[in-house]
Order: sequence, then C-alpha cells, then structure tokens
Amino acid sequence: MDYNATTPLEPEVIQAVTEAMKEAWGNPSSSYVAGRKAKDIINTARASLAKMIGGKPQDIIFTSGGTESNNLVIHSTVRCFHEQQTLQGRTVDQISPEEGTRPHFITCTVEHDSIRLPLEHLVEDQVAEVTFVPVSKVNGQVEVEDILAAVRPTTCLVTIMLANNETGVIMPISEISRRIKALNQIRAASGLPRVLVHTDAAQALGKRRVDVEDLGVDFLTIVGHKFYGPRIGALYVRGVGKLTPLYPMLFGGGQERNFRPGTENTPMIAGLGKAADLVSENCETYEAHMRDIRDYLEERLEAEFGKRIHLNSRFPGVERLPNTCNFSIQGSQLR
Repeated sequence: MDYNATTPLEPEVIQAVTEAMKEAWGNPSSSYVAGRKAKDIINTARASLAKMIGGKPQDIIFTSGGTESNNLVIHSTVRCFHEQQTLQGRTVDQISPEEGTRPHFITCTVEHDSIRLPLEHLVEDQVAEVTFVPVSKVNGQVEVEDILAAVRPTTCLVTIMLANNETGVIMPISEISRRIKALNQIRAASGLPRVLVHTDAAQALGKRRVDVEDLGVDFLTIVGHKFYGPRIGALYVRGVGKLTPLYPMLFGGGQERNFRPGTENTPMIAGLGKAADLVSENCETYEAHMRDIRDYLEERLEAEFGKRIHLNSRFPGVERLPNTCNFSIQGSQLR
C-alpha cells in the first residue's frame, strides 16, 4: 500500500546485486579481470536503463538517487545561464531591468522536495528566481498555458514531474516540451537563453511506458527504488555535454565522464540494470494488473461508502498512474 514511497527488491535484482558483490568486486577503472567485469556490468546496466526510457546509453549518468539527479539538473542550469551571459560579453549594466540578472526557474506547487527545496534555497541566497505554477483544481494537472505565461527573458529551466506521487495524475510533459521547443526558436533569434525541460519520472517508471523521445525532455530523473530496484538512481541528459549542458557538483577521479566522479557502486548499478530489464520486459503486464486492482478497490470503496467518499484523483479525460488511488471519506470521527 506504500509503493509510491518505495518498493521491495525483486528476487532477480537481489541476485544481480549479490553476484556483482562476489564476482565483480574490482575497481571498474582497473584492467584486471574483476575490474573489467565490473566495467562490463556498468555498461550493460547503462544500456538497460537507456532501453527502458527509449534513450541512448551515452546519455545515462549514474547518481546516488533522485535527489542528487534533481539537484544536478538545477546546479547545471544555473552554471549554464551564467556562462551564456559571459560568452555573450554582457555585464550587469548591459542587461535591462525586465530581463534581470538571475536565472529564472519554472516549476509547480506539487513537486517533490528535492526540486522545491533546492529552488527555494537559491531564492533565499538571491542566486535565482522561481515561479511556482499551481495545478488546476479541474484536472489536477499543471496547465501548459500557465507554464508559457510564466516564461521570462531569464528563464533557463522548466521542471515538472511526470506523475504526481499523491494523486497519480500524469502531467502534460510532451506538450510542454513541444511548446518550449517552439518558443526557443524565437528566443534564439533575440539572443535569449534556451529554456531547458526536465521531468522527474520517479513515480512513472515501472507503472507506465516512459519514452524520452515522446516526452521531448532534455533531462529525466530515474529512481531505482520506485521500480523494485536498489536505492540509487540515474539522470538522462539528451546529448550530454553537447546538446544539453551538465556541470559536475563533485570533482575527483573522472568517473561518468567527469560528470559524476567517484568509484562506481557496481553491485547497486547491476541491480538497477536488472530492474530496468524487468520493466522493459513486463511494463504492459504490470500496468494492466495494477489498473485492475485499483479499479476494483475504487468500485468497492464506492459501494461501501456511497456519497460519503470522494475519489480525489479521478478527473475526466486525465491520465493517471494505474496503481494510485487518492480518496476522502466524510465522517466526523474518521482519522
């Protein structure tokens, strides 16, 4: 009943982790047998994650989890904004008051704390400006037009979750990406910074098909423990370092092409790759099974409580996660 918070490890995932601990204990940067085996496991897992989201293996960066991935996106867009200003040779007195000198972010009011809190911290430190767009009371989604209306000359990132963890509502990420891409063509002609698009897909993966080409995003956050994998994660970056900027928060041994240095956690990466394989192989079956159970639960709740129950996440014509049911029951003594 708490699988939006975390999920248990699949037996096949446990097996992959255990085998990697025993047989691939070497440093992936080393050339001896155990090191080469560790490197092969990492490369295989990278390909598995890419397949799960319809991306390219070279666009996958392993991280410690969703919080790090989200923070890395925010950090990178701040750095990119300031570097663009420097490359254009613009000083503070050359920027109009309407433009401002701080990068501007757009997100929504129901985002996870690993997005909301870093952005609020940047605002408190007077490093950035943020617009929190509310979700609609009519459909539970952030409205695309509200996102576009919030764009400023200094806007550098739109970050909206793919699926809400409490209501299960699917956000219109594909439409947001399409509209922002069209807007970027106009902005480029005016010398304005490109607006990047990020989605935290933590709640959607393993419950419905996720395809980065359909979504059109520049960044996508992957969280293993939401789909029967270990508690590490990854970040998809479209054309990492070339099409889409990424700046490291850490500096060290050069792993993950210097974007996320530190000796790789081979066993956990092995488990993450296996969990991704299971999603790729079984996602449609998982989705249908979860939807059947959810629908049965909601039918029984309505039959039992009648007009006293309200299904909070059932909005006409709006997609939602197949596993999530959010409801309220009237009653003075209910807890």
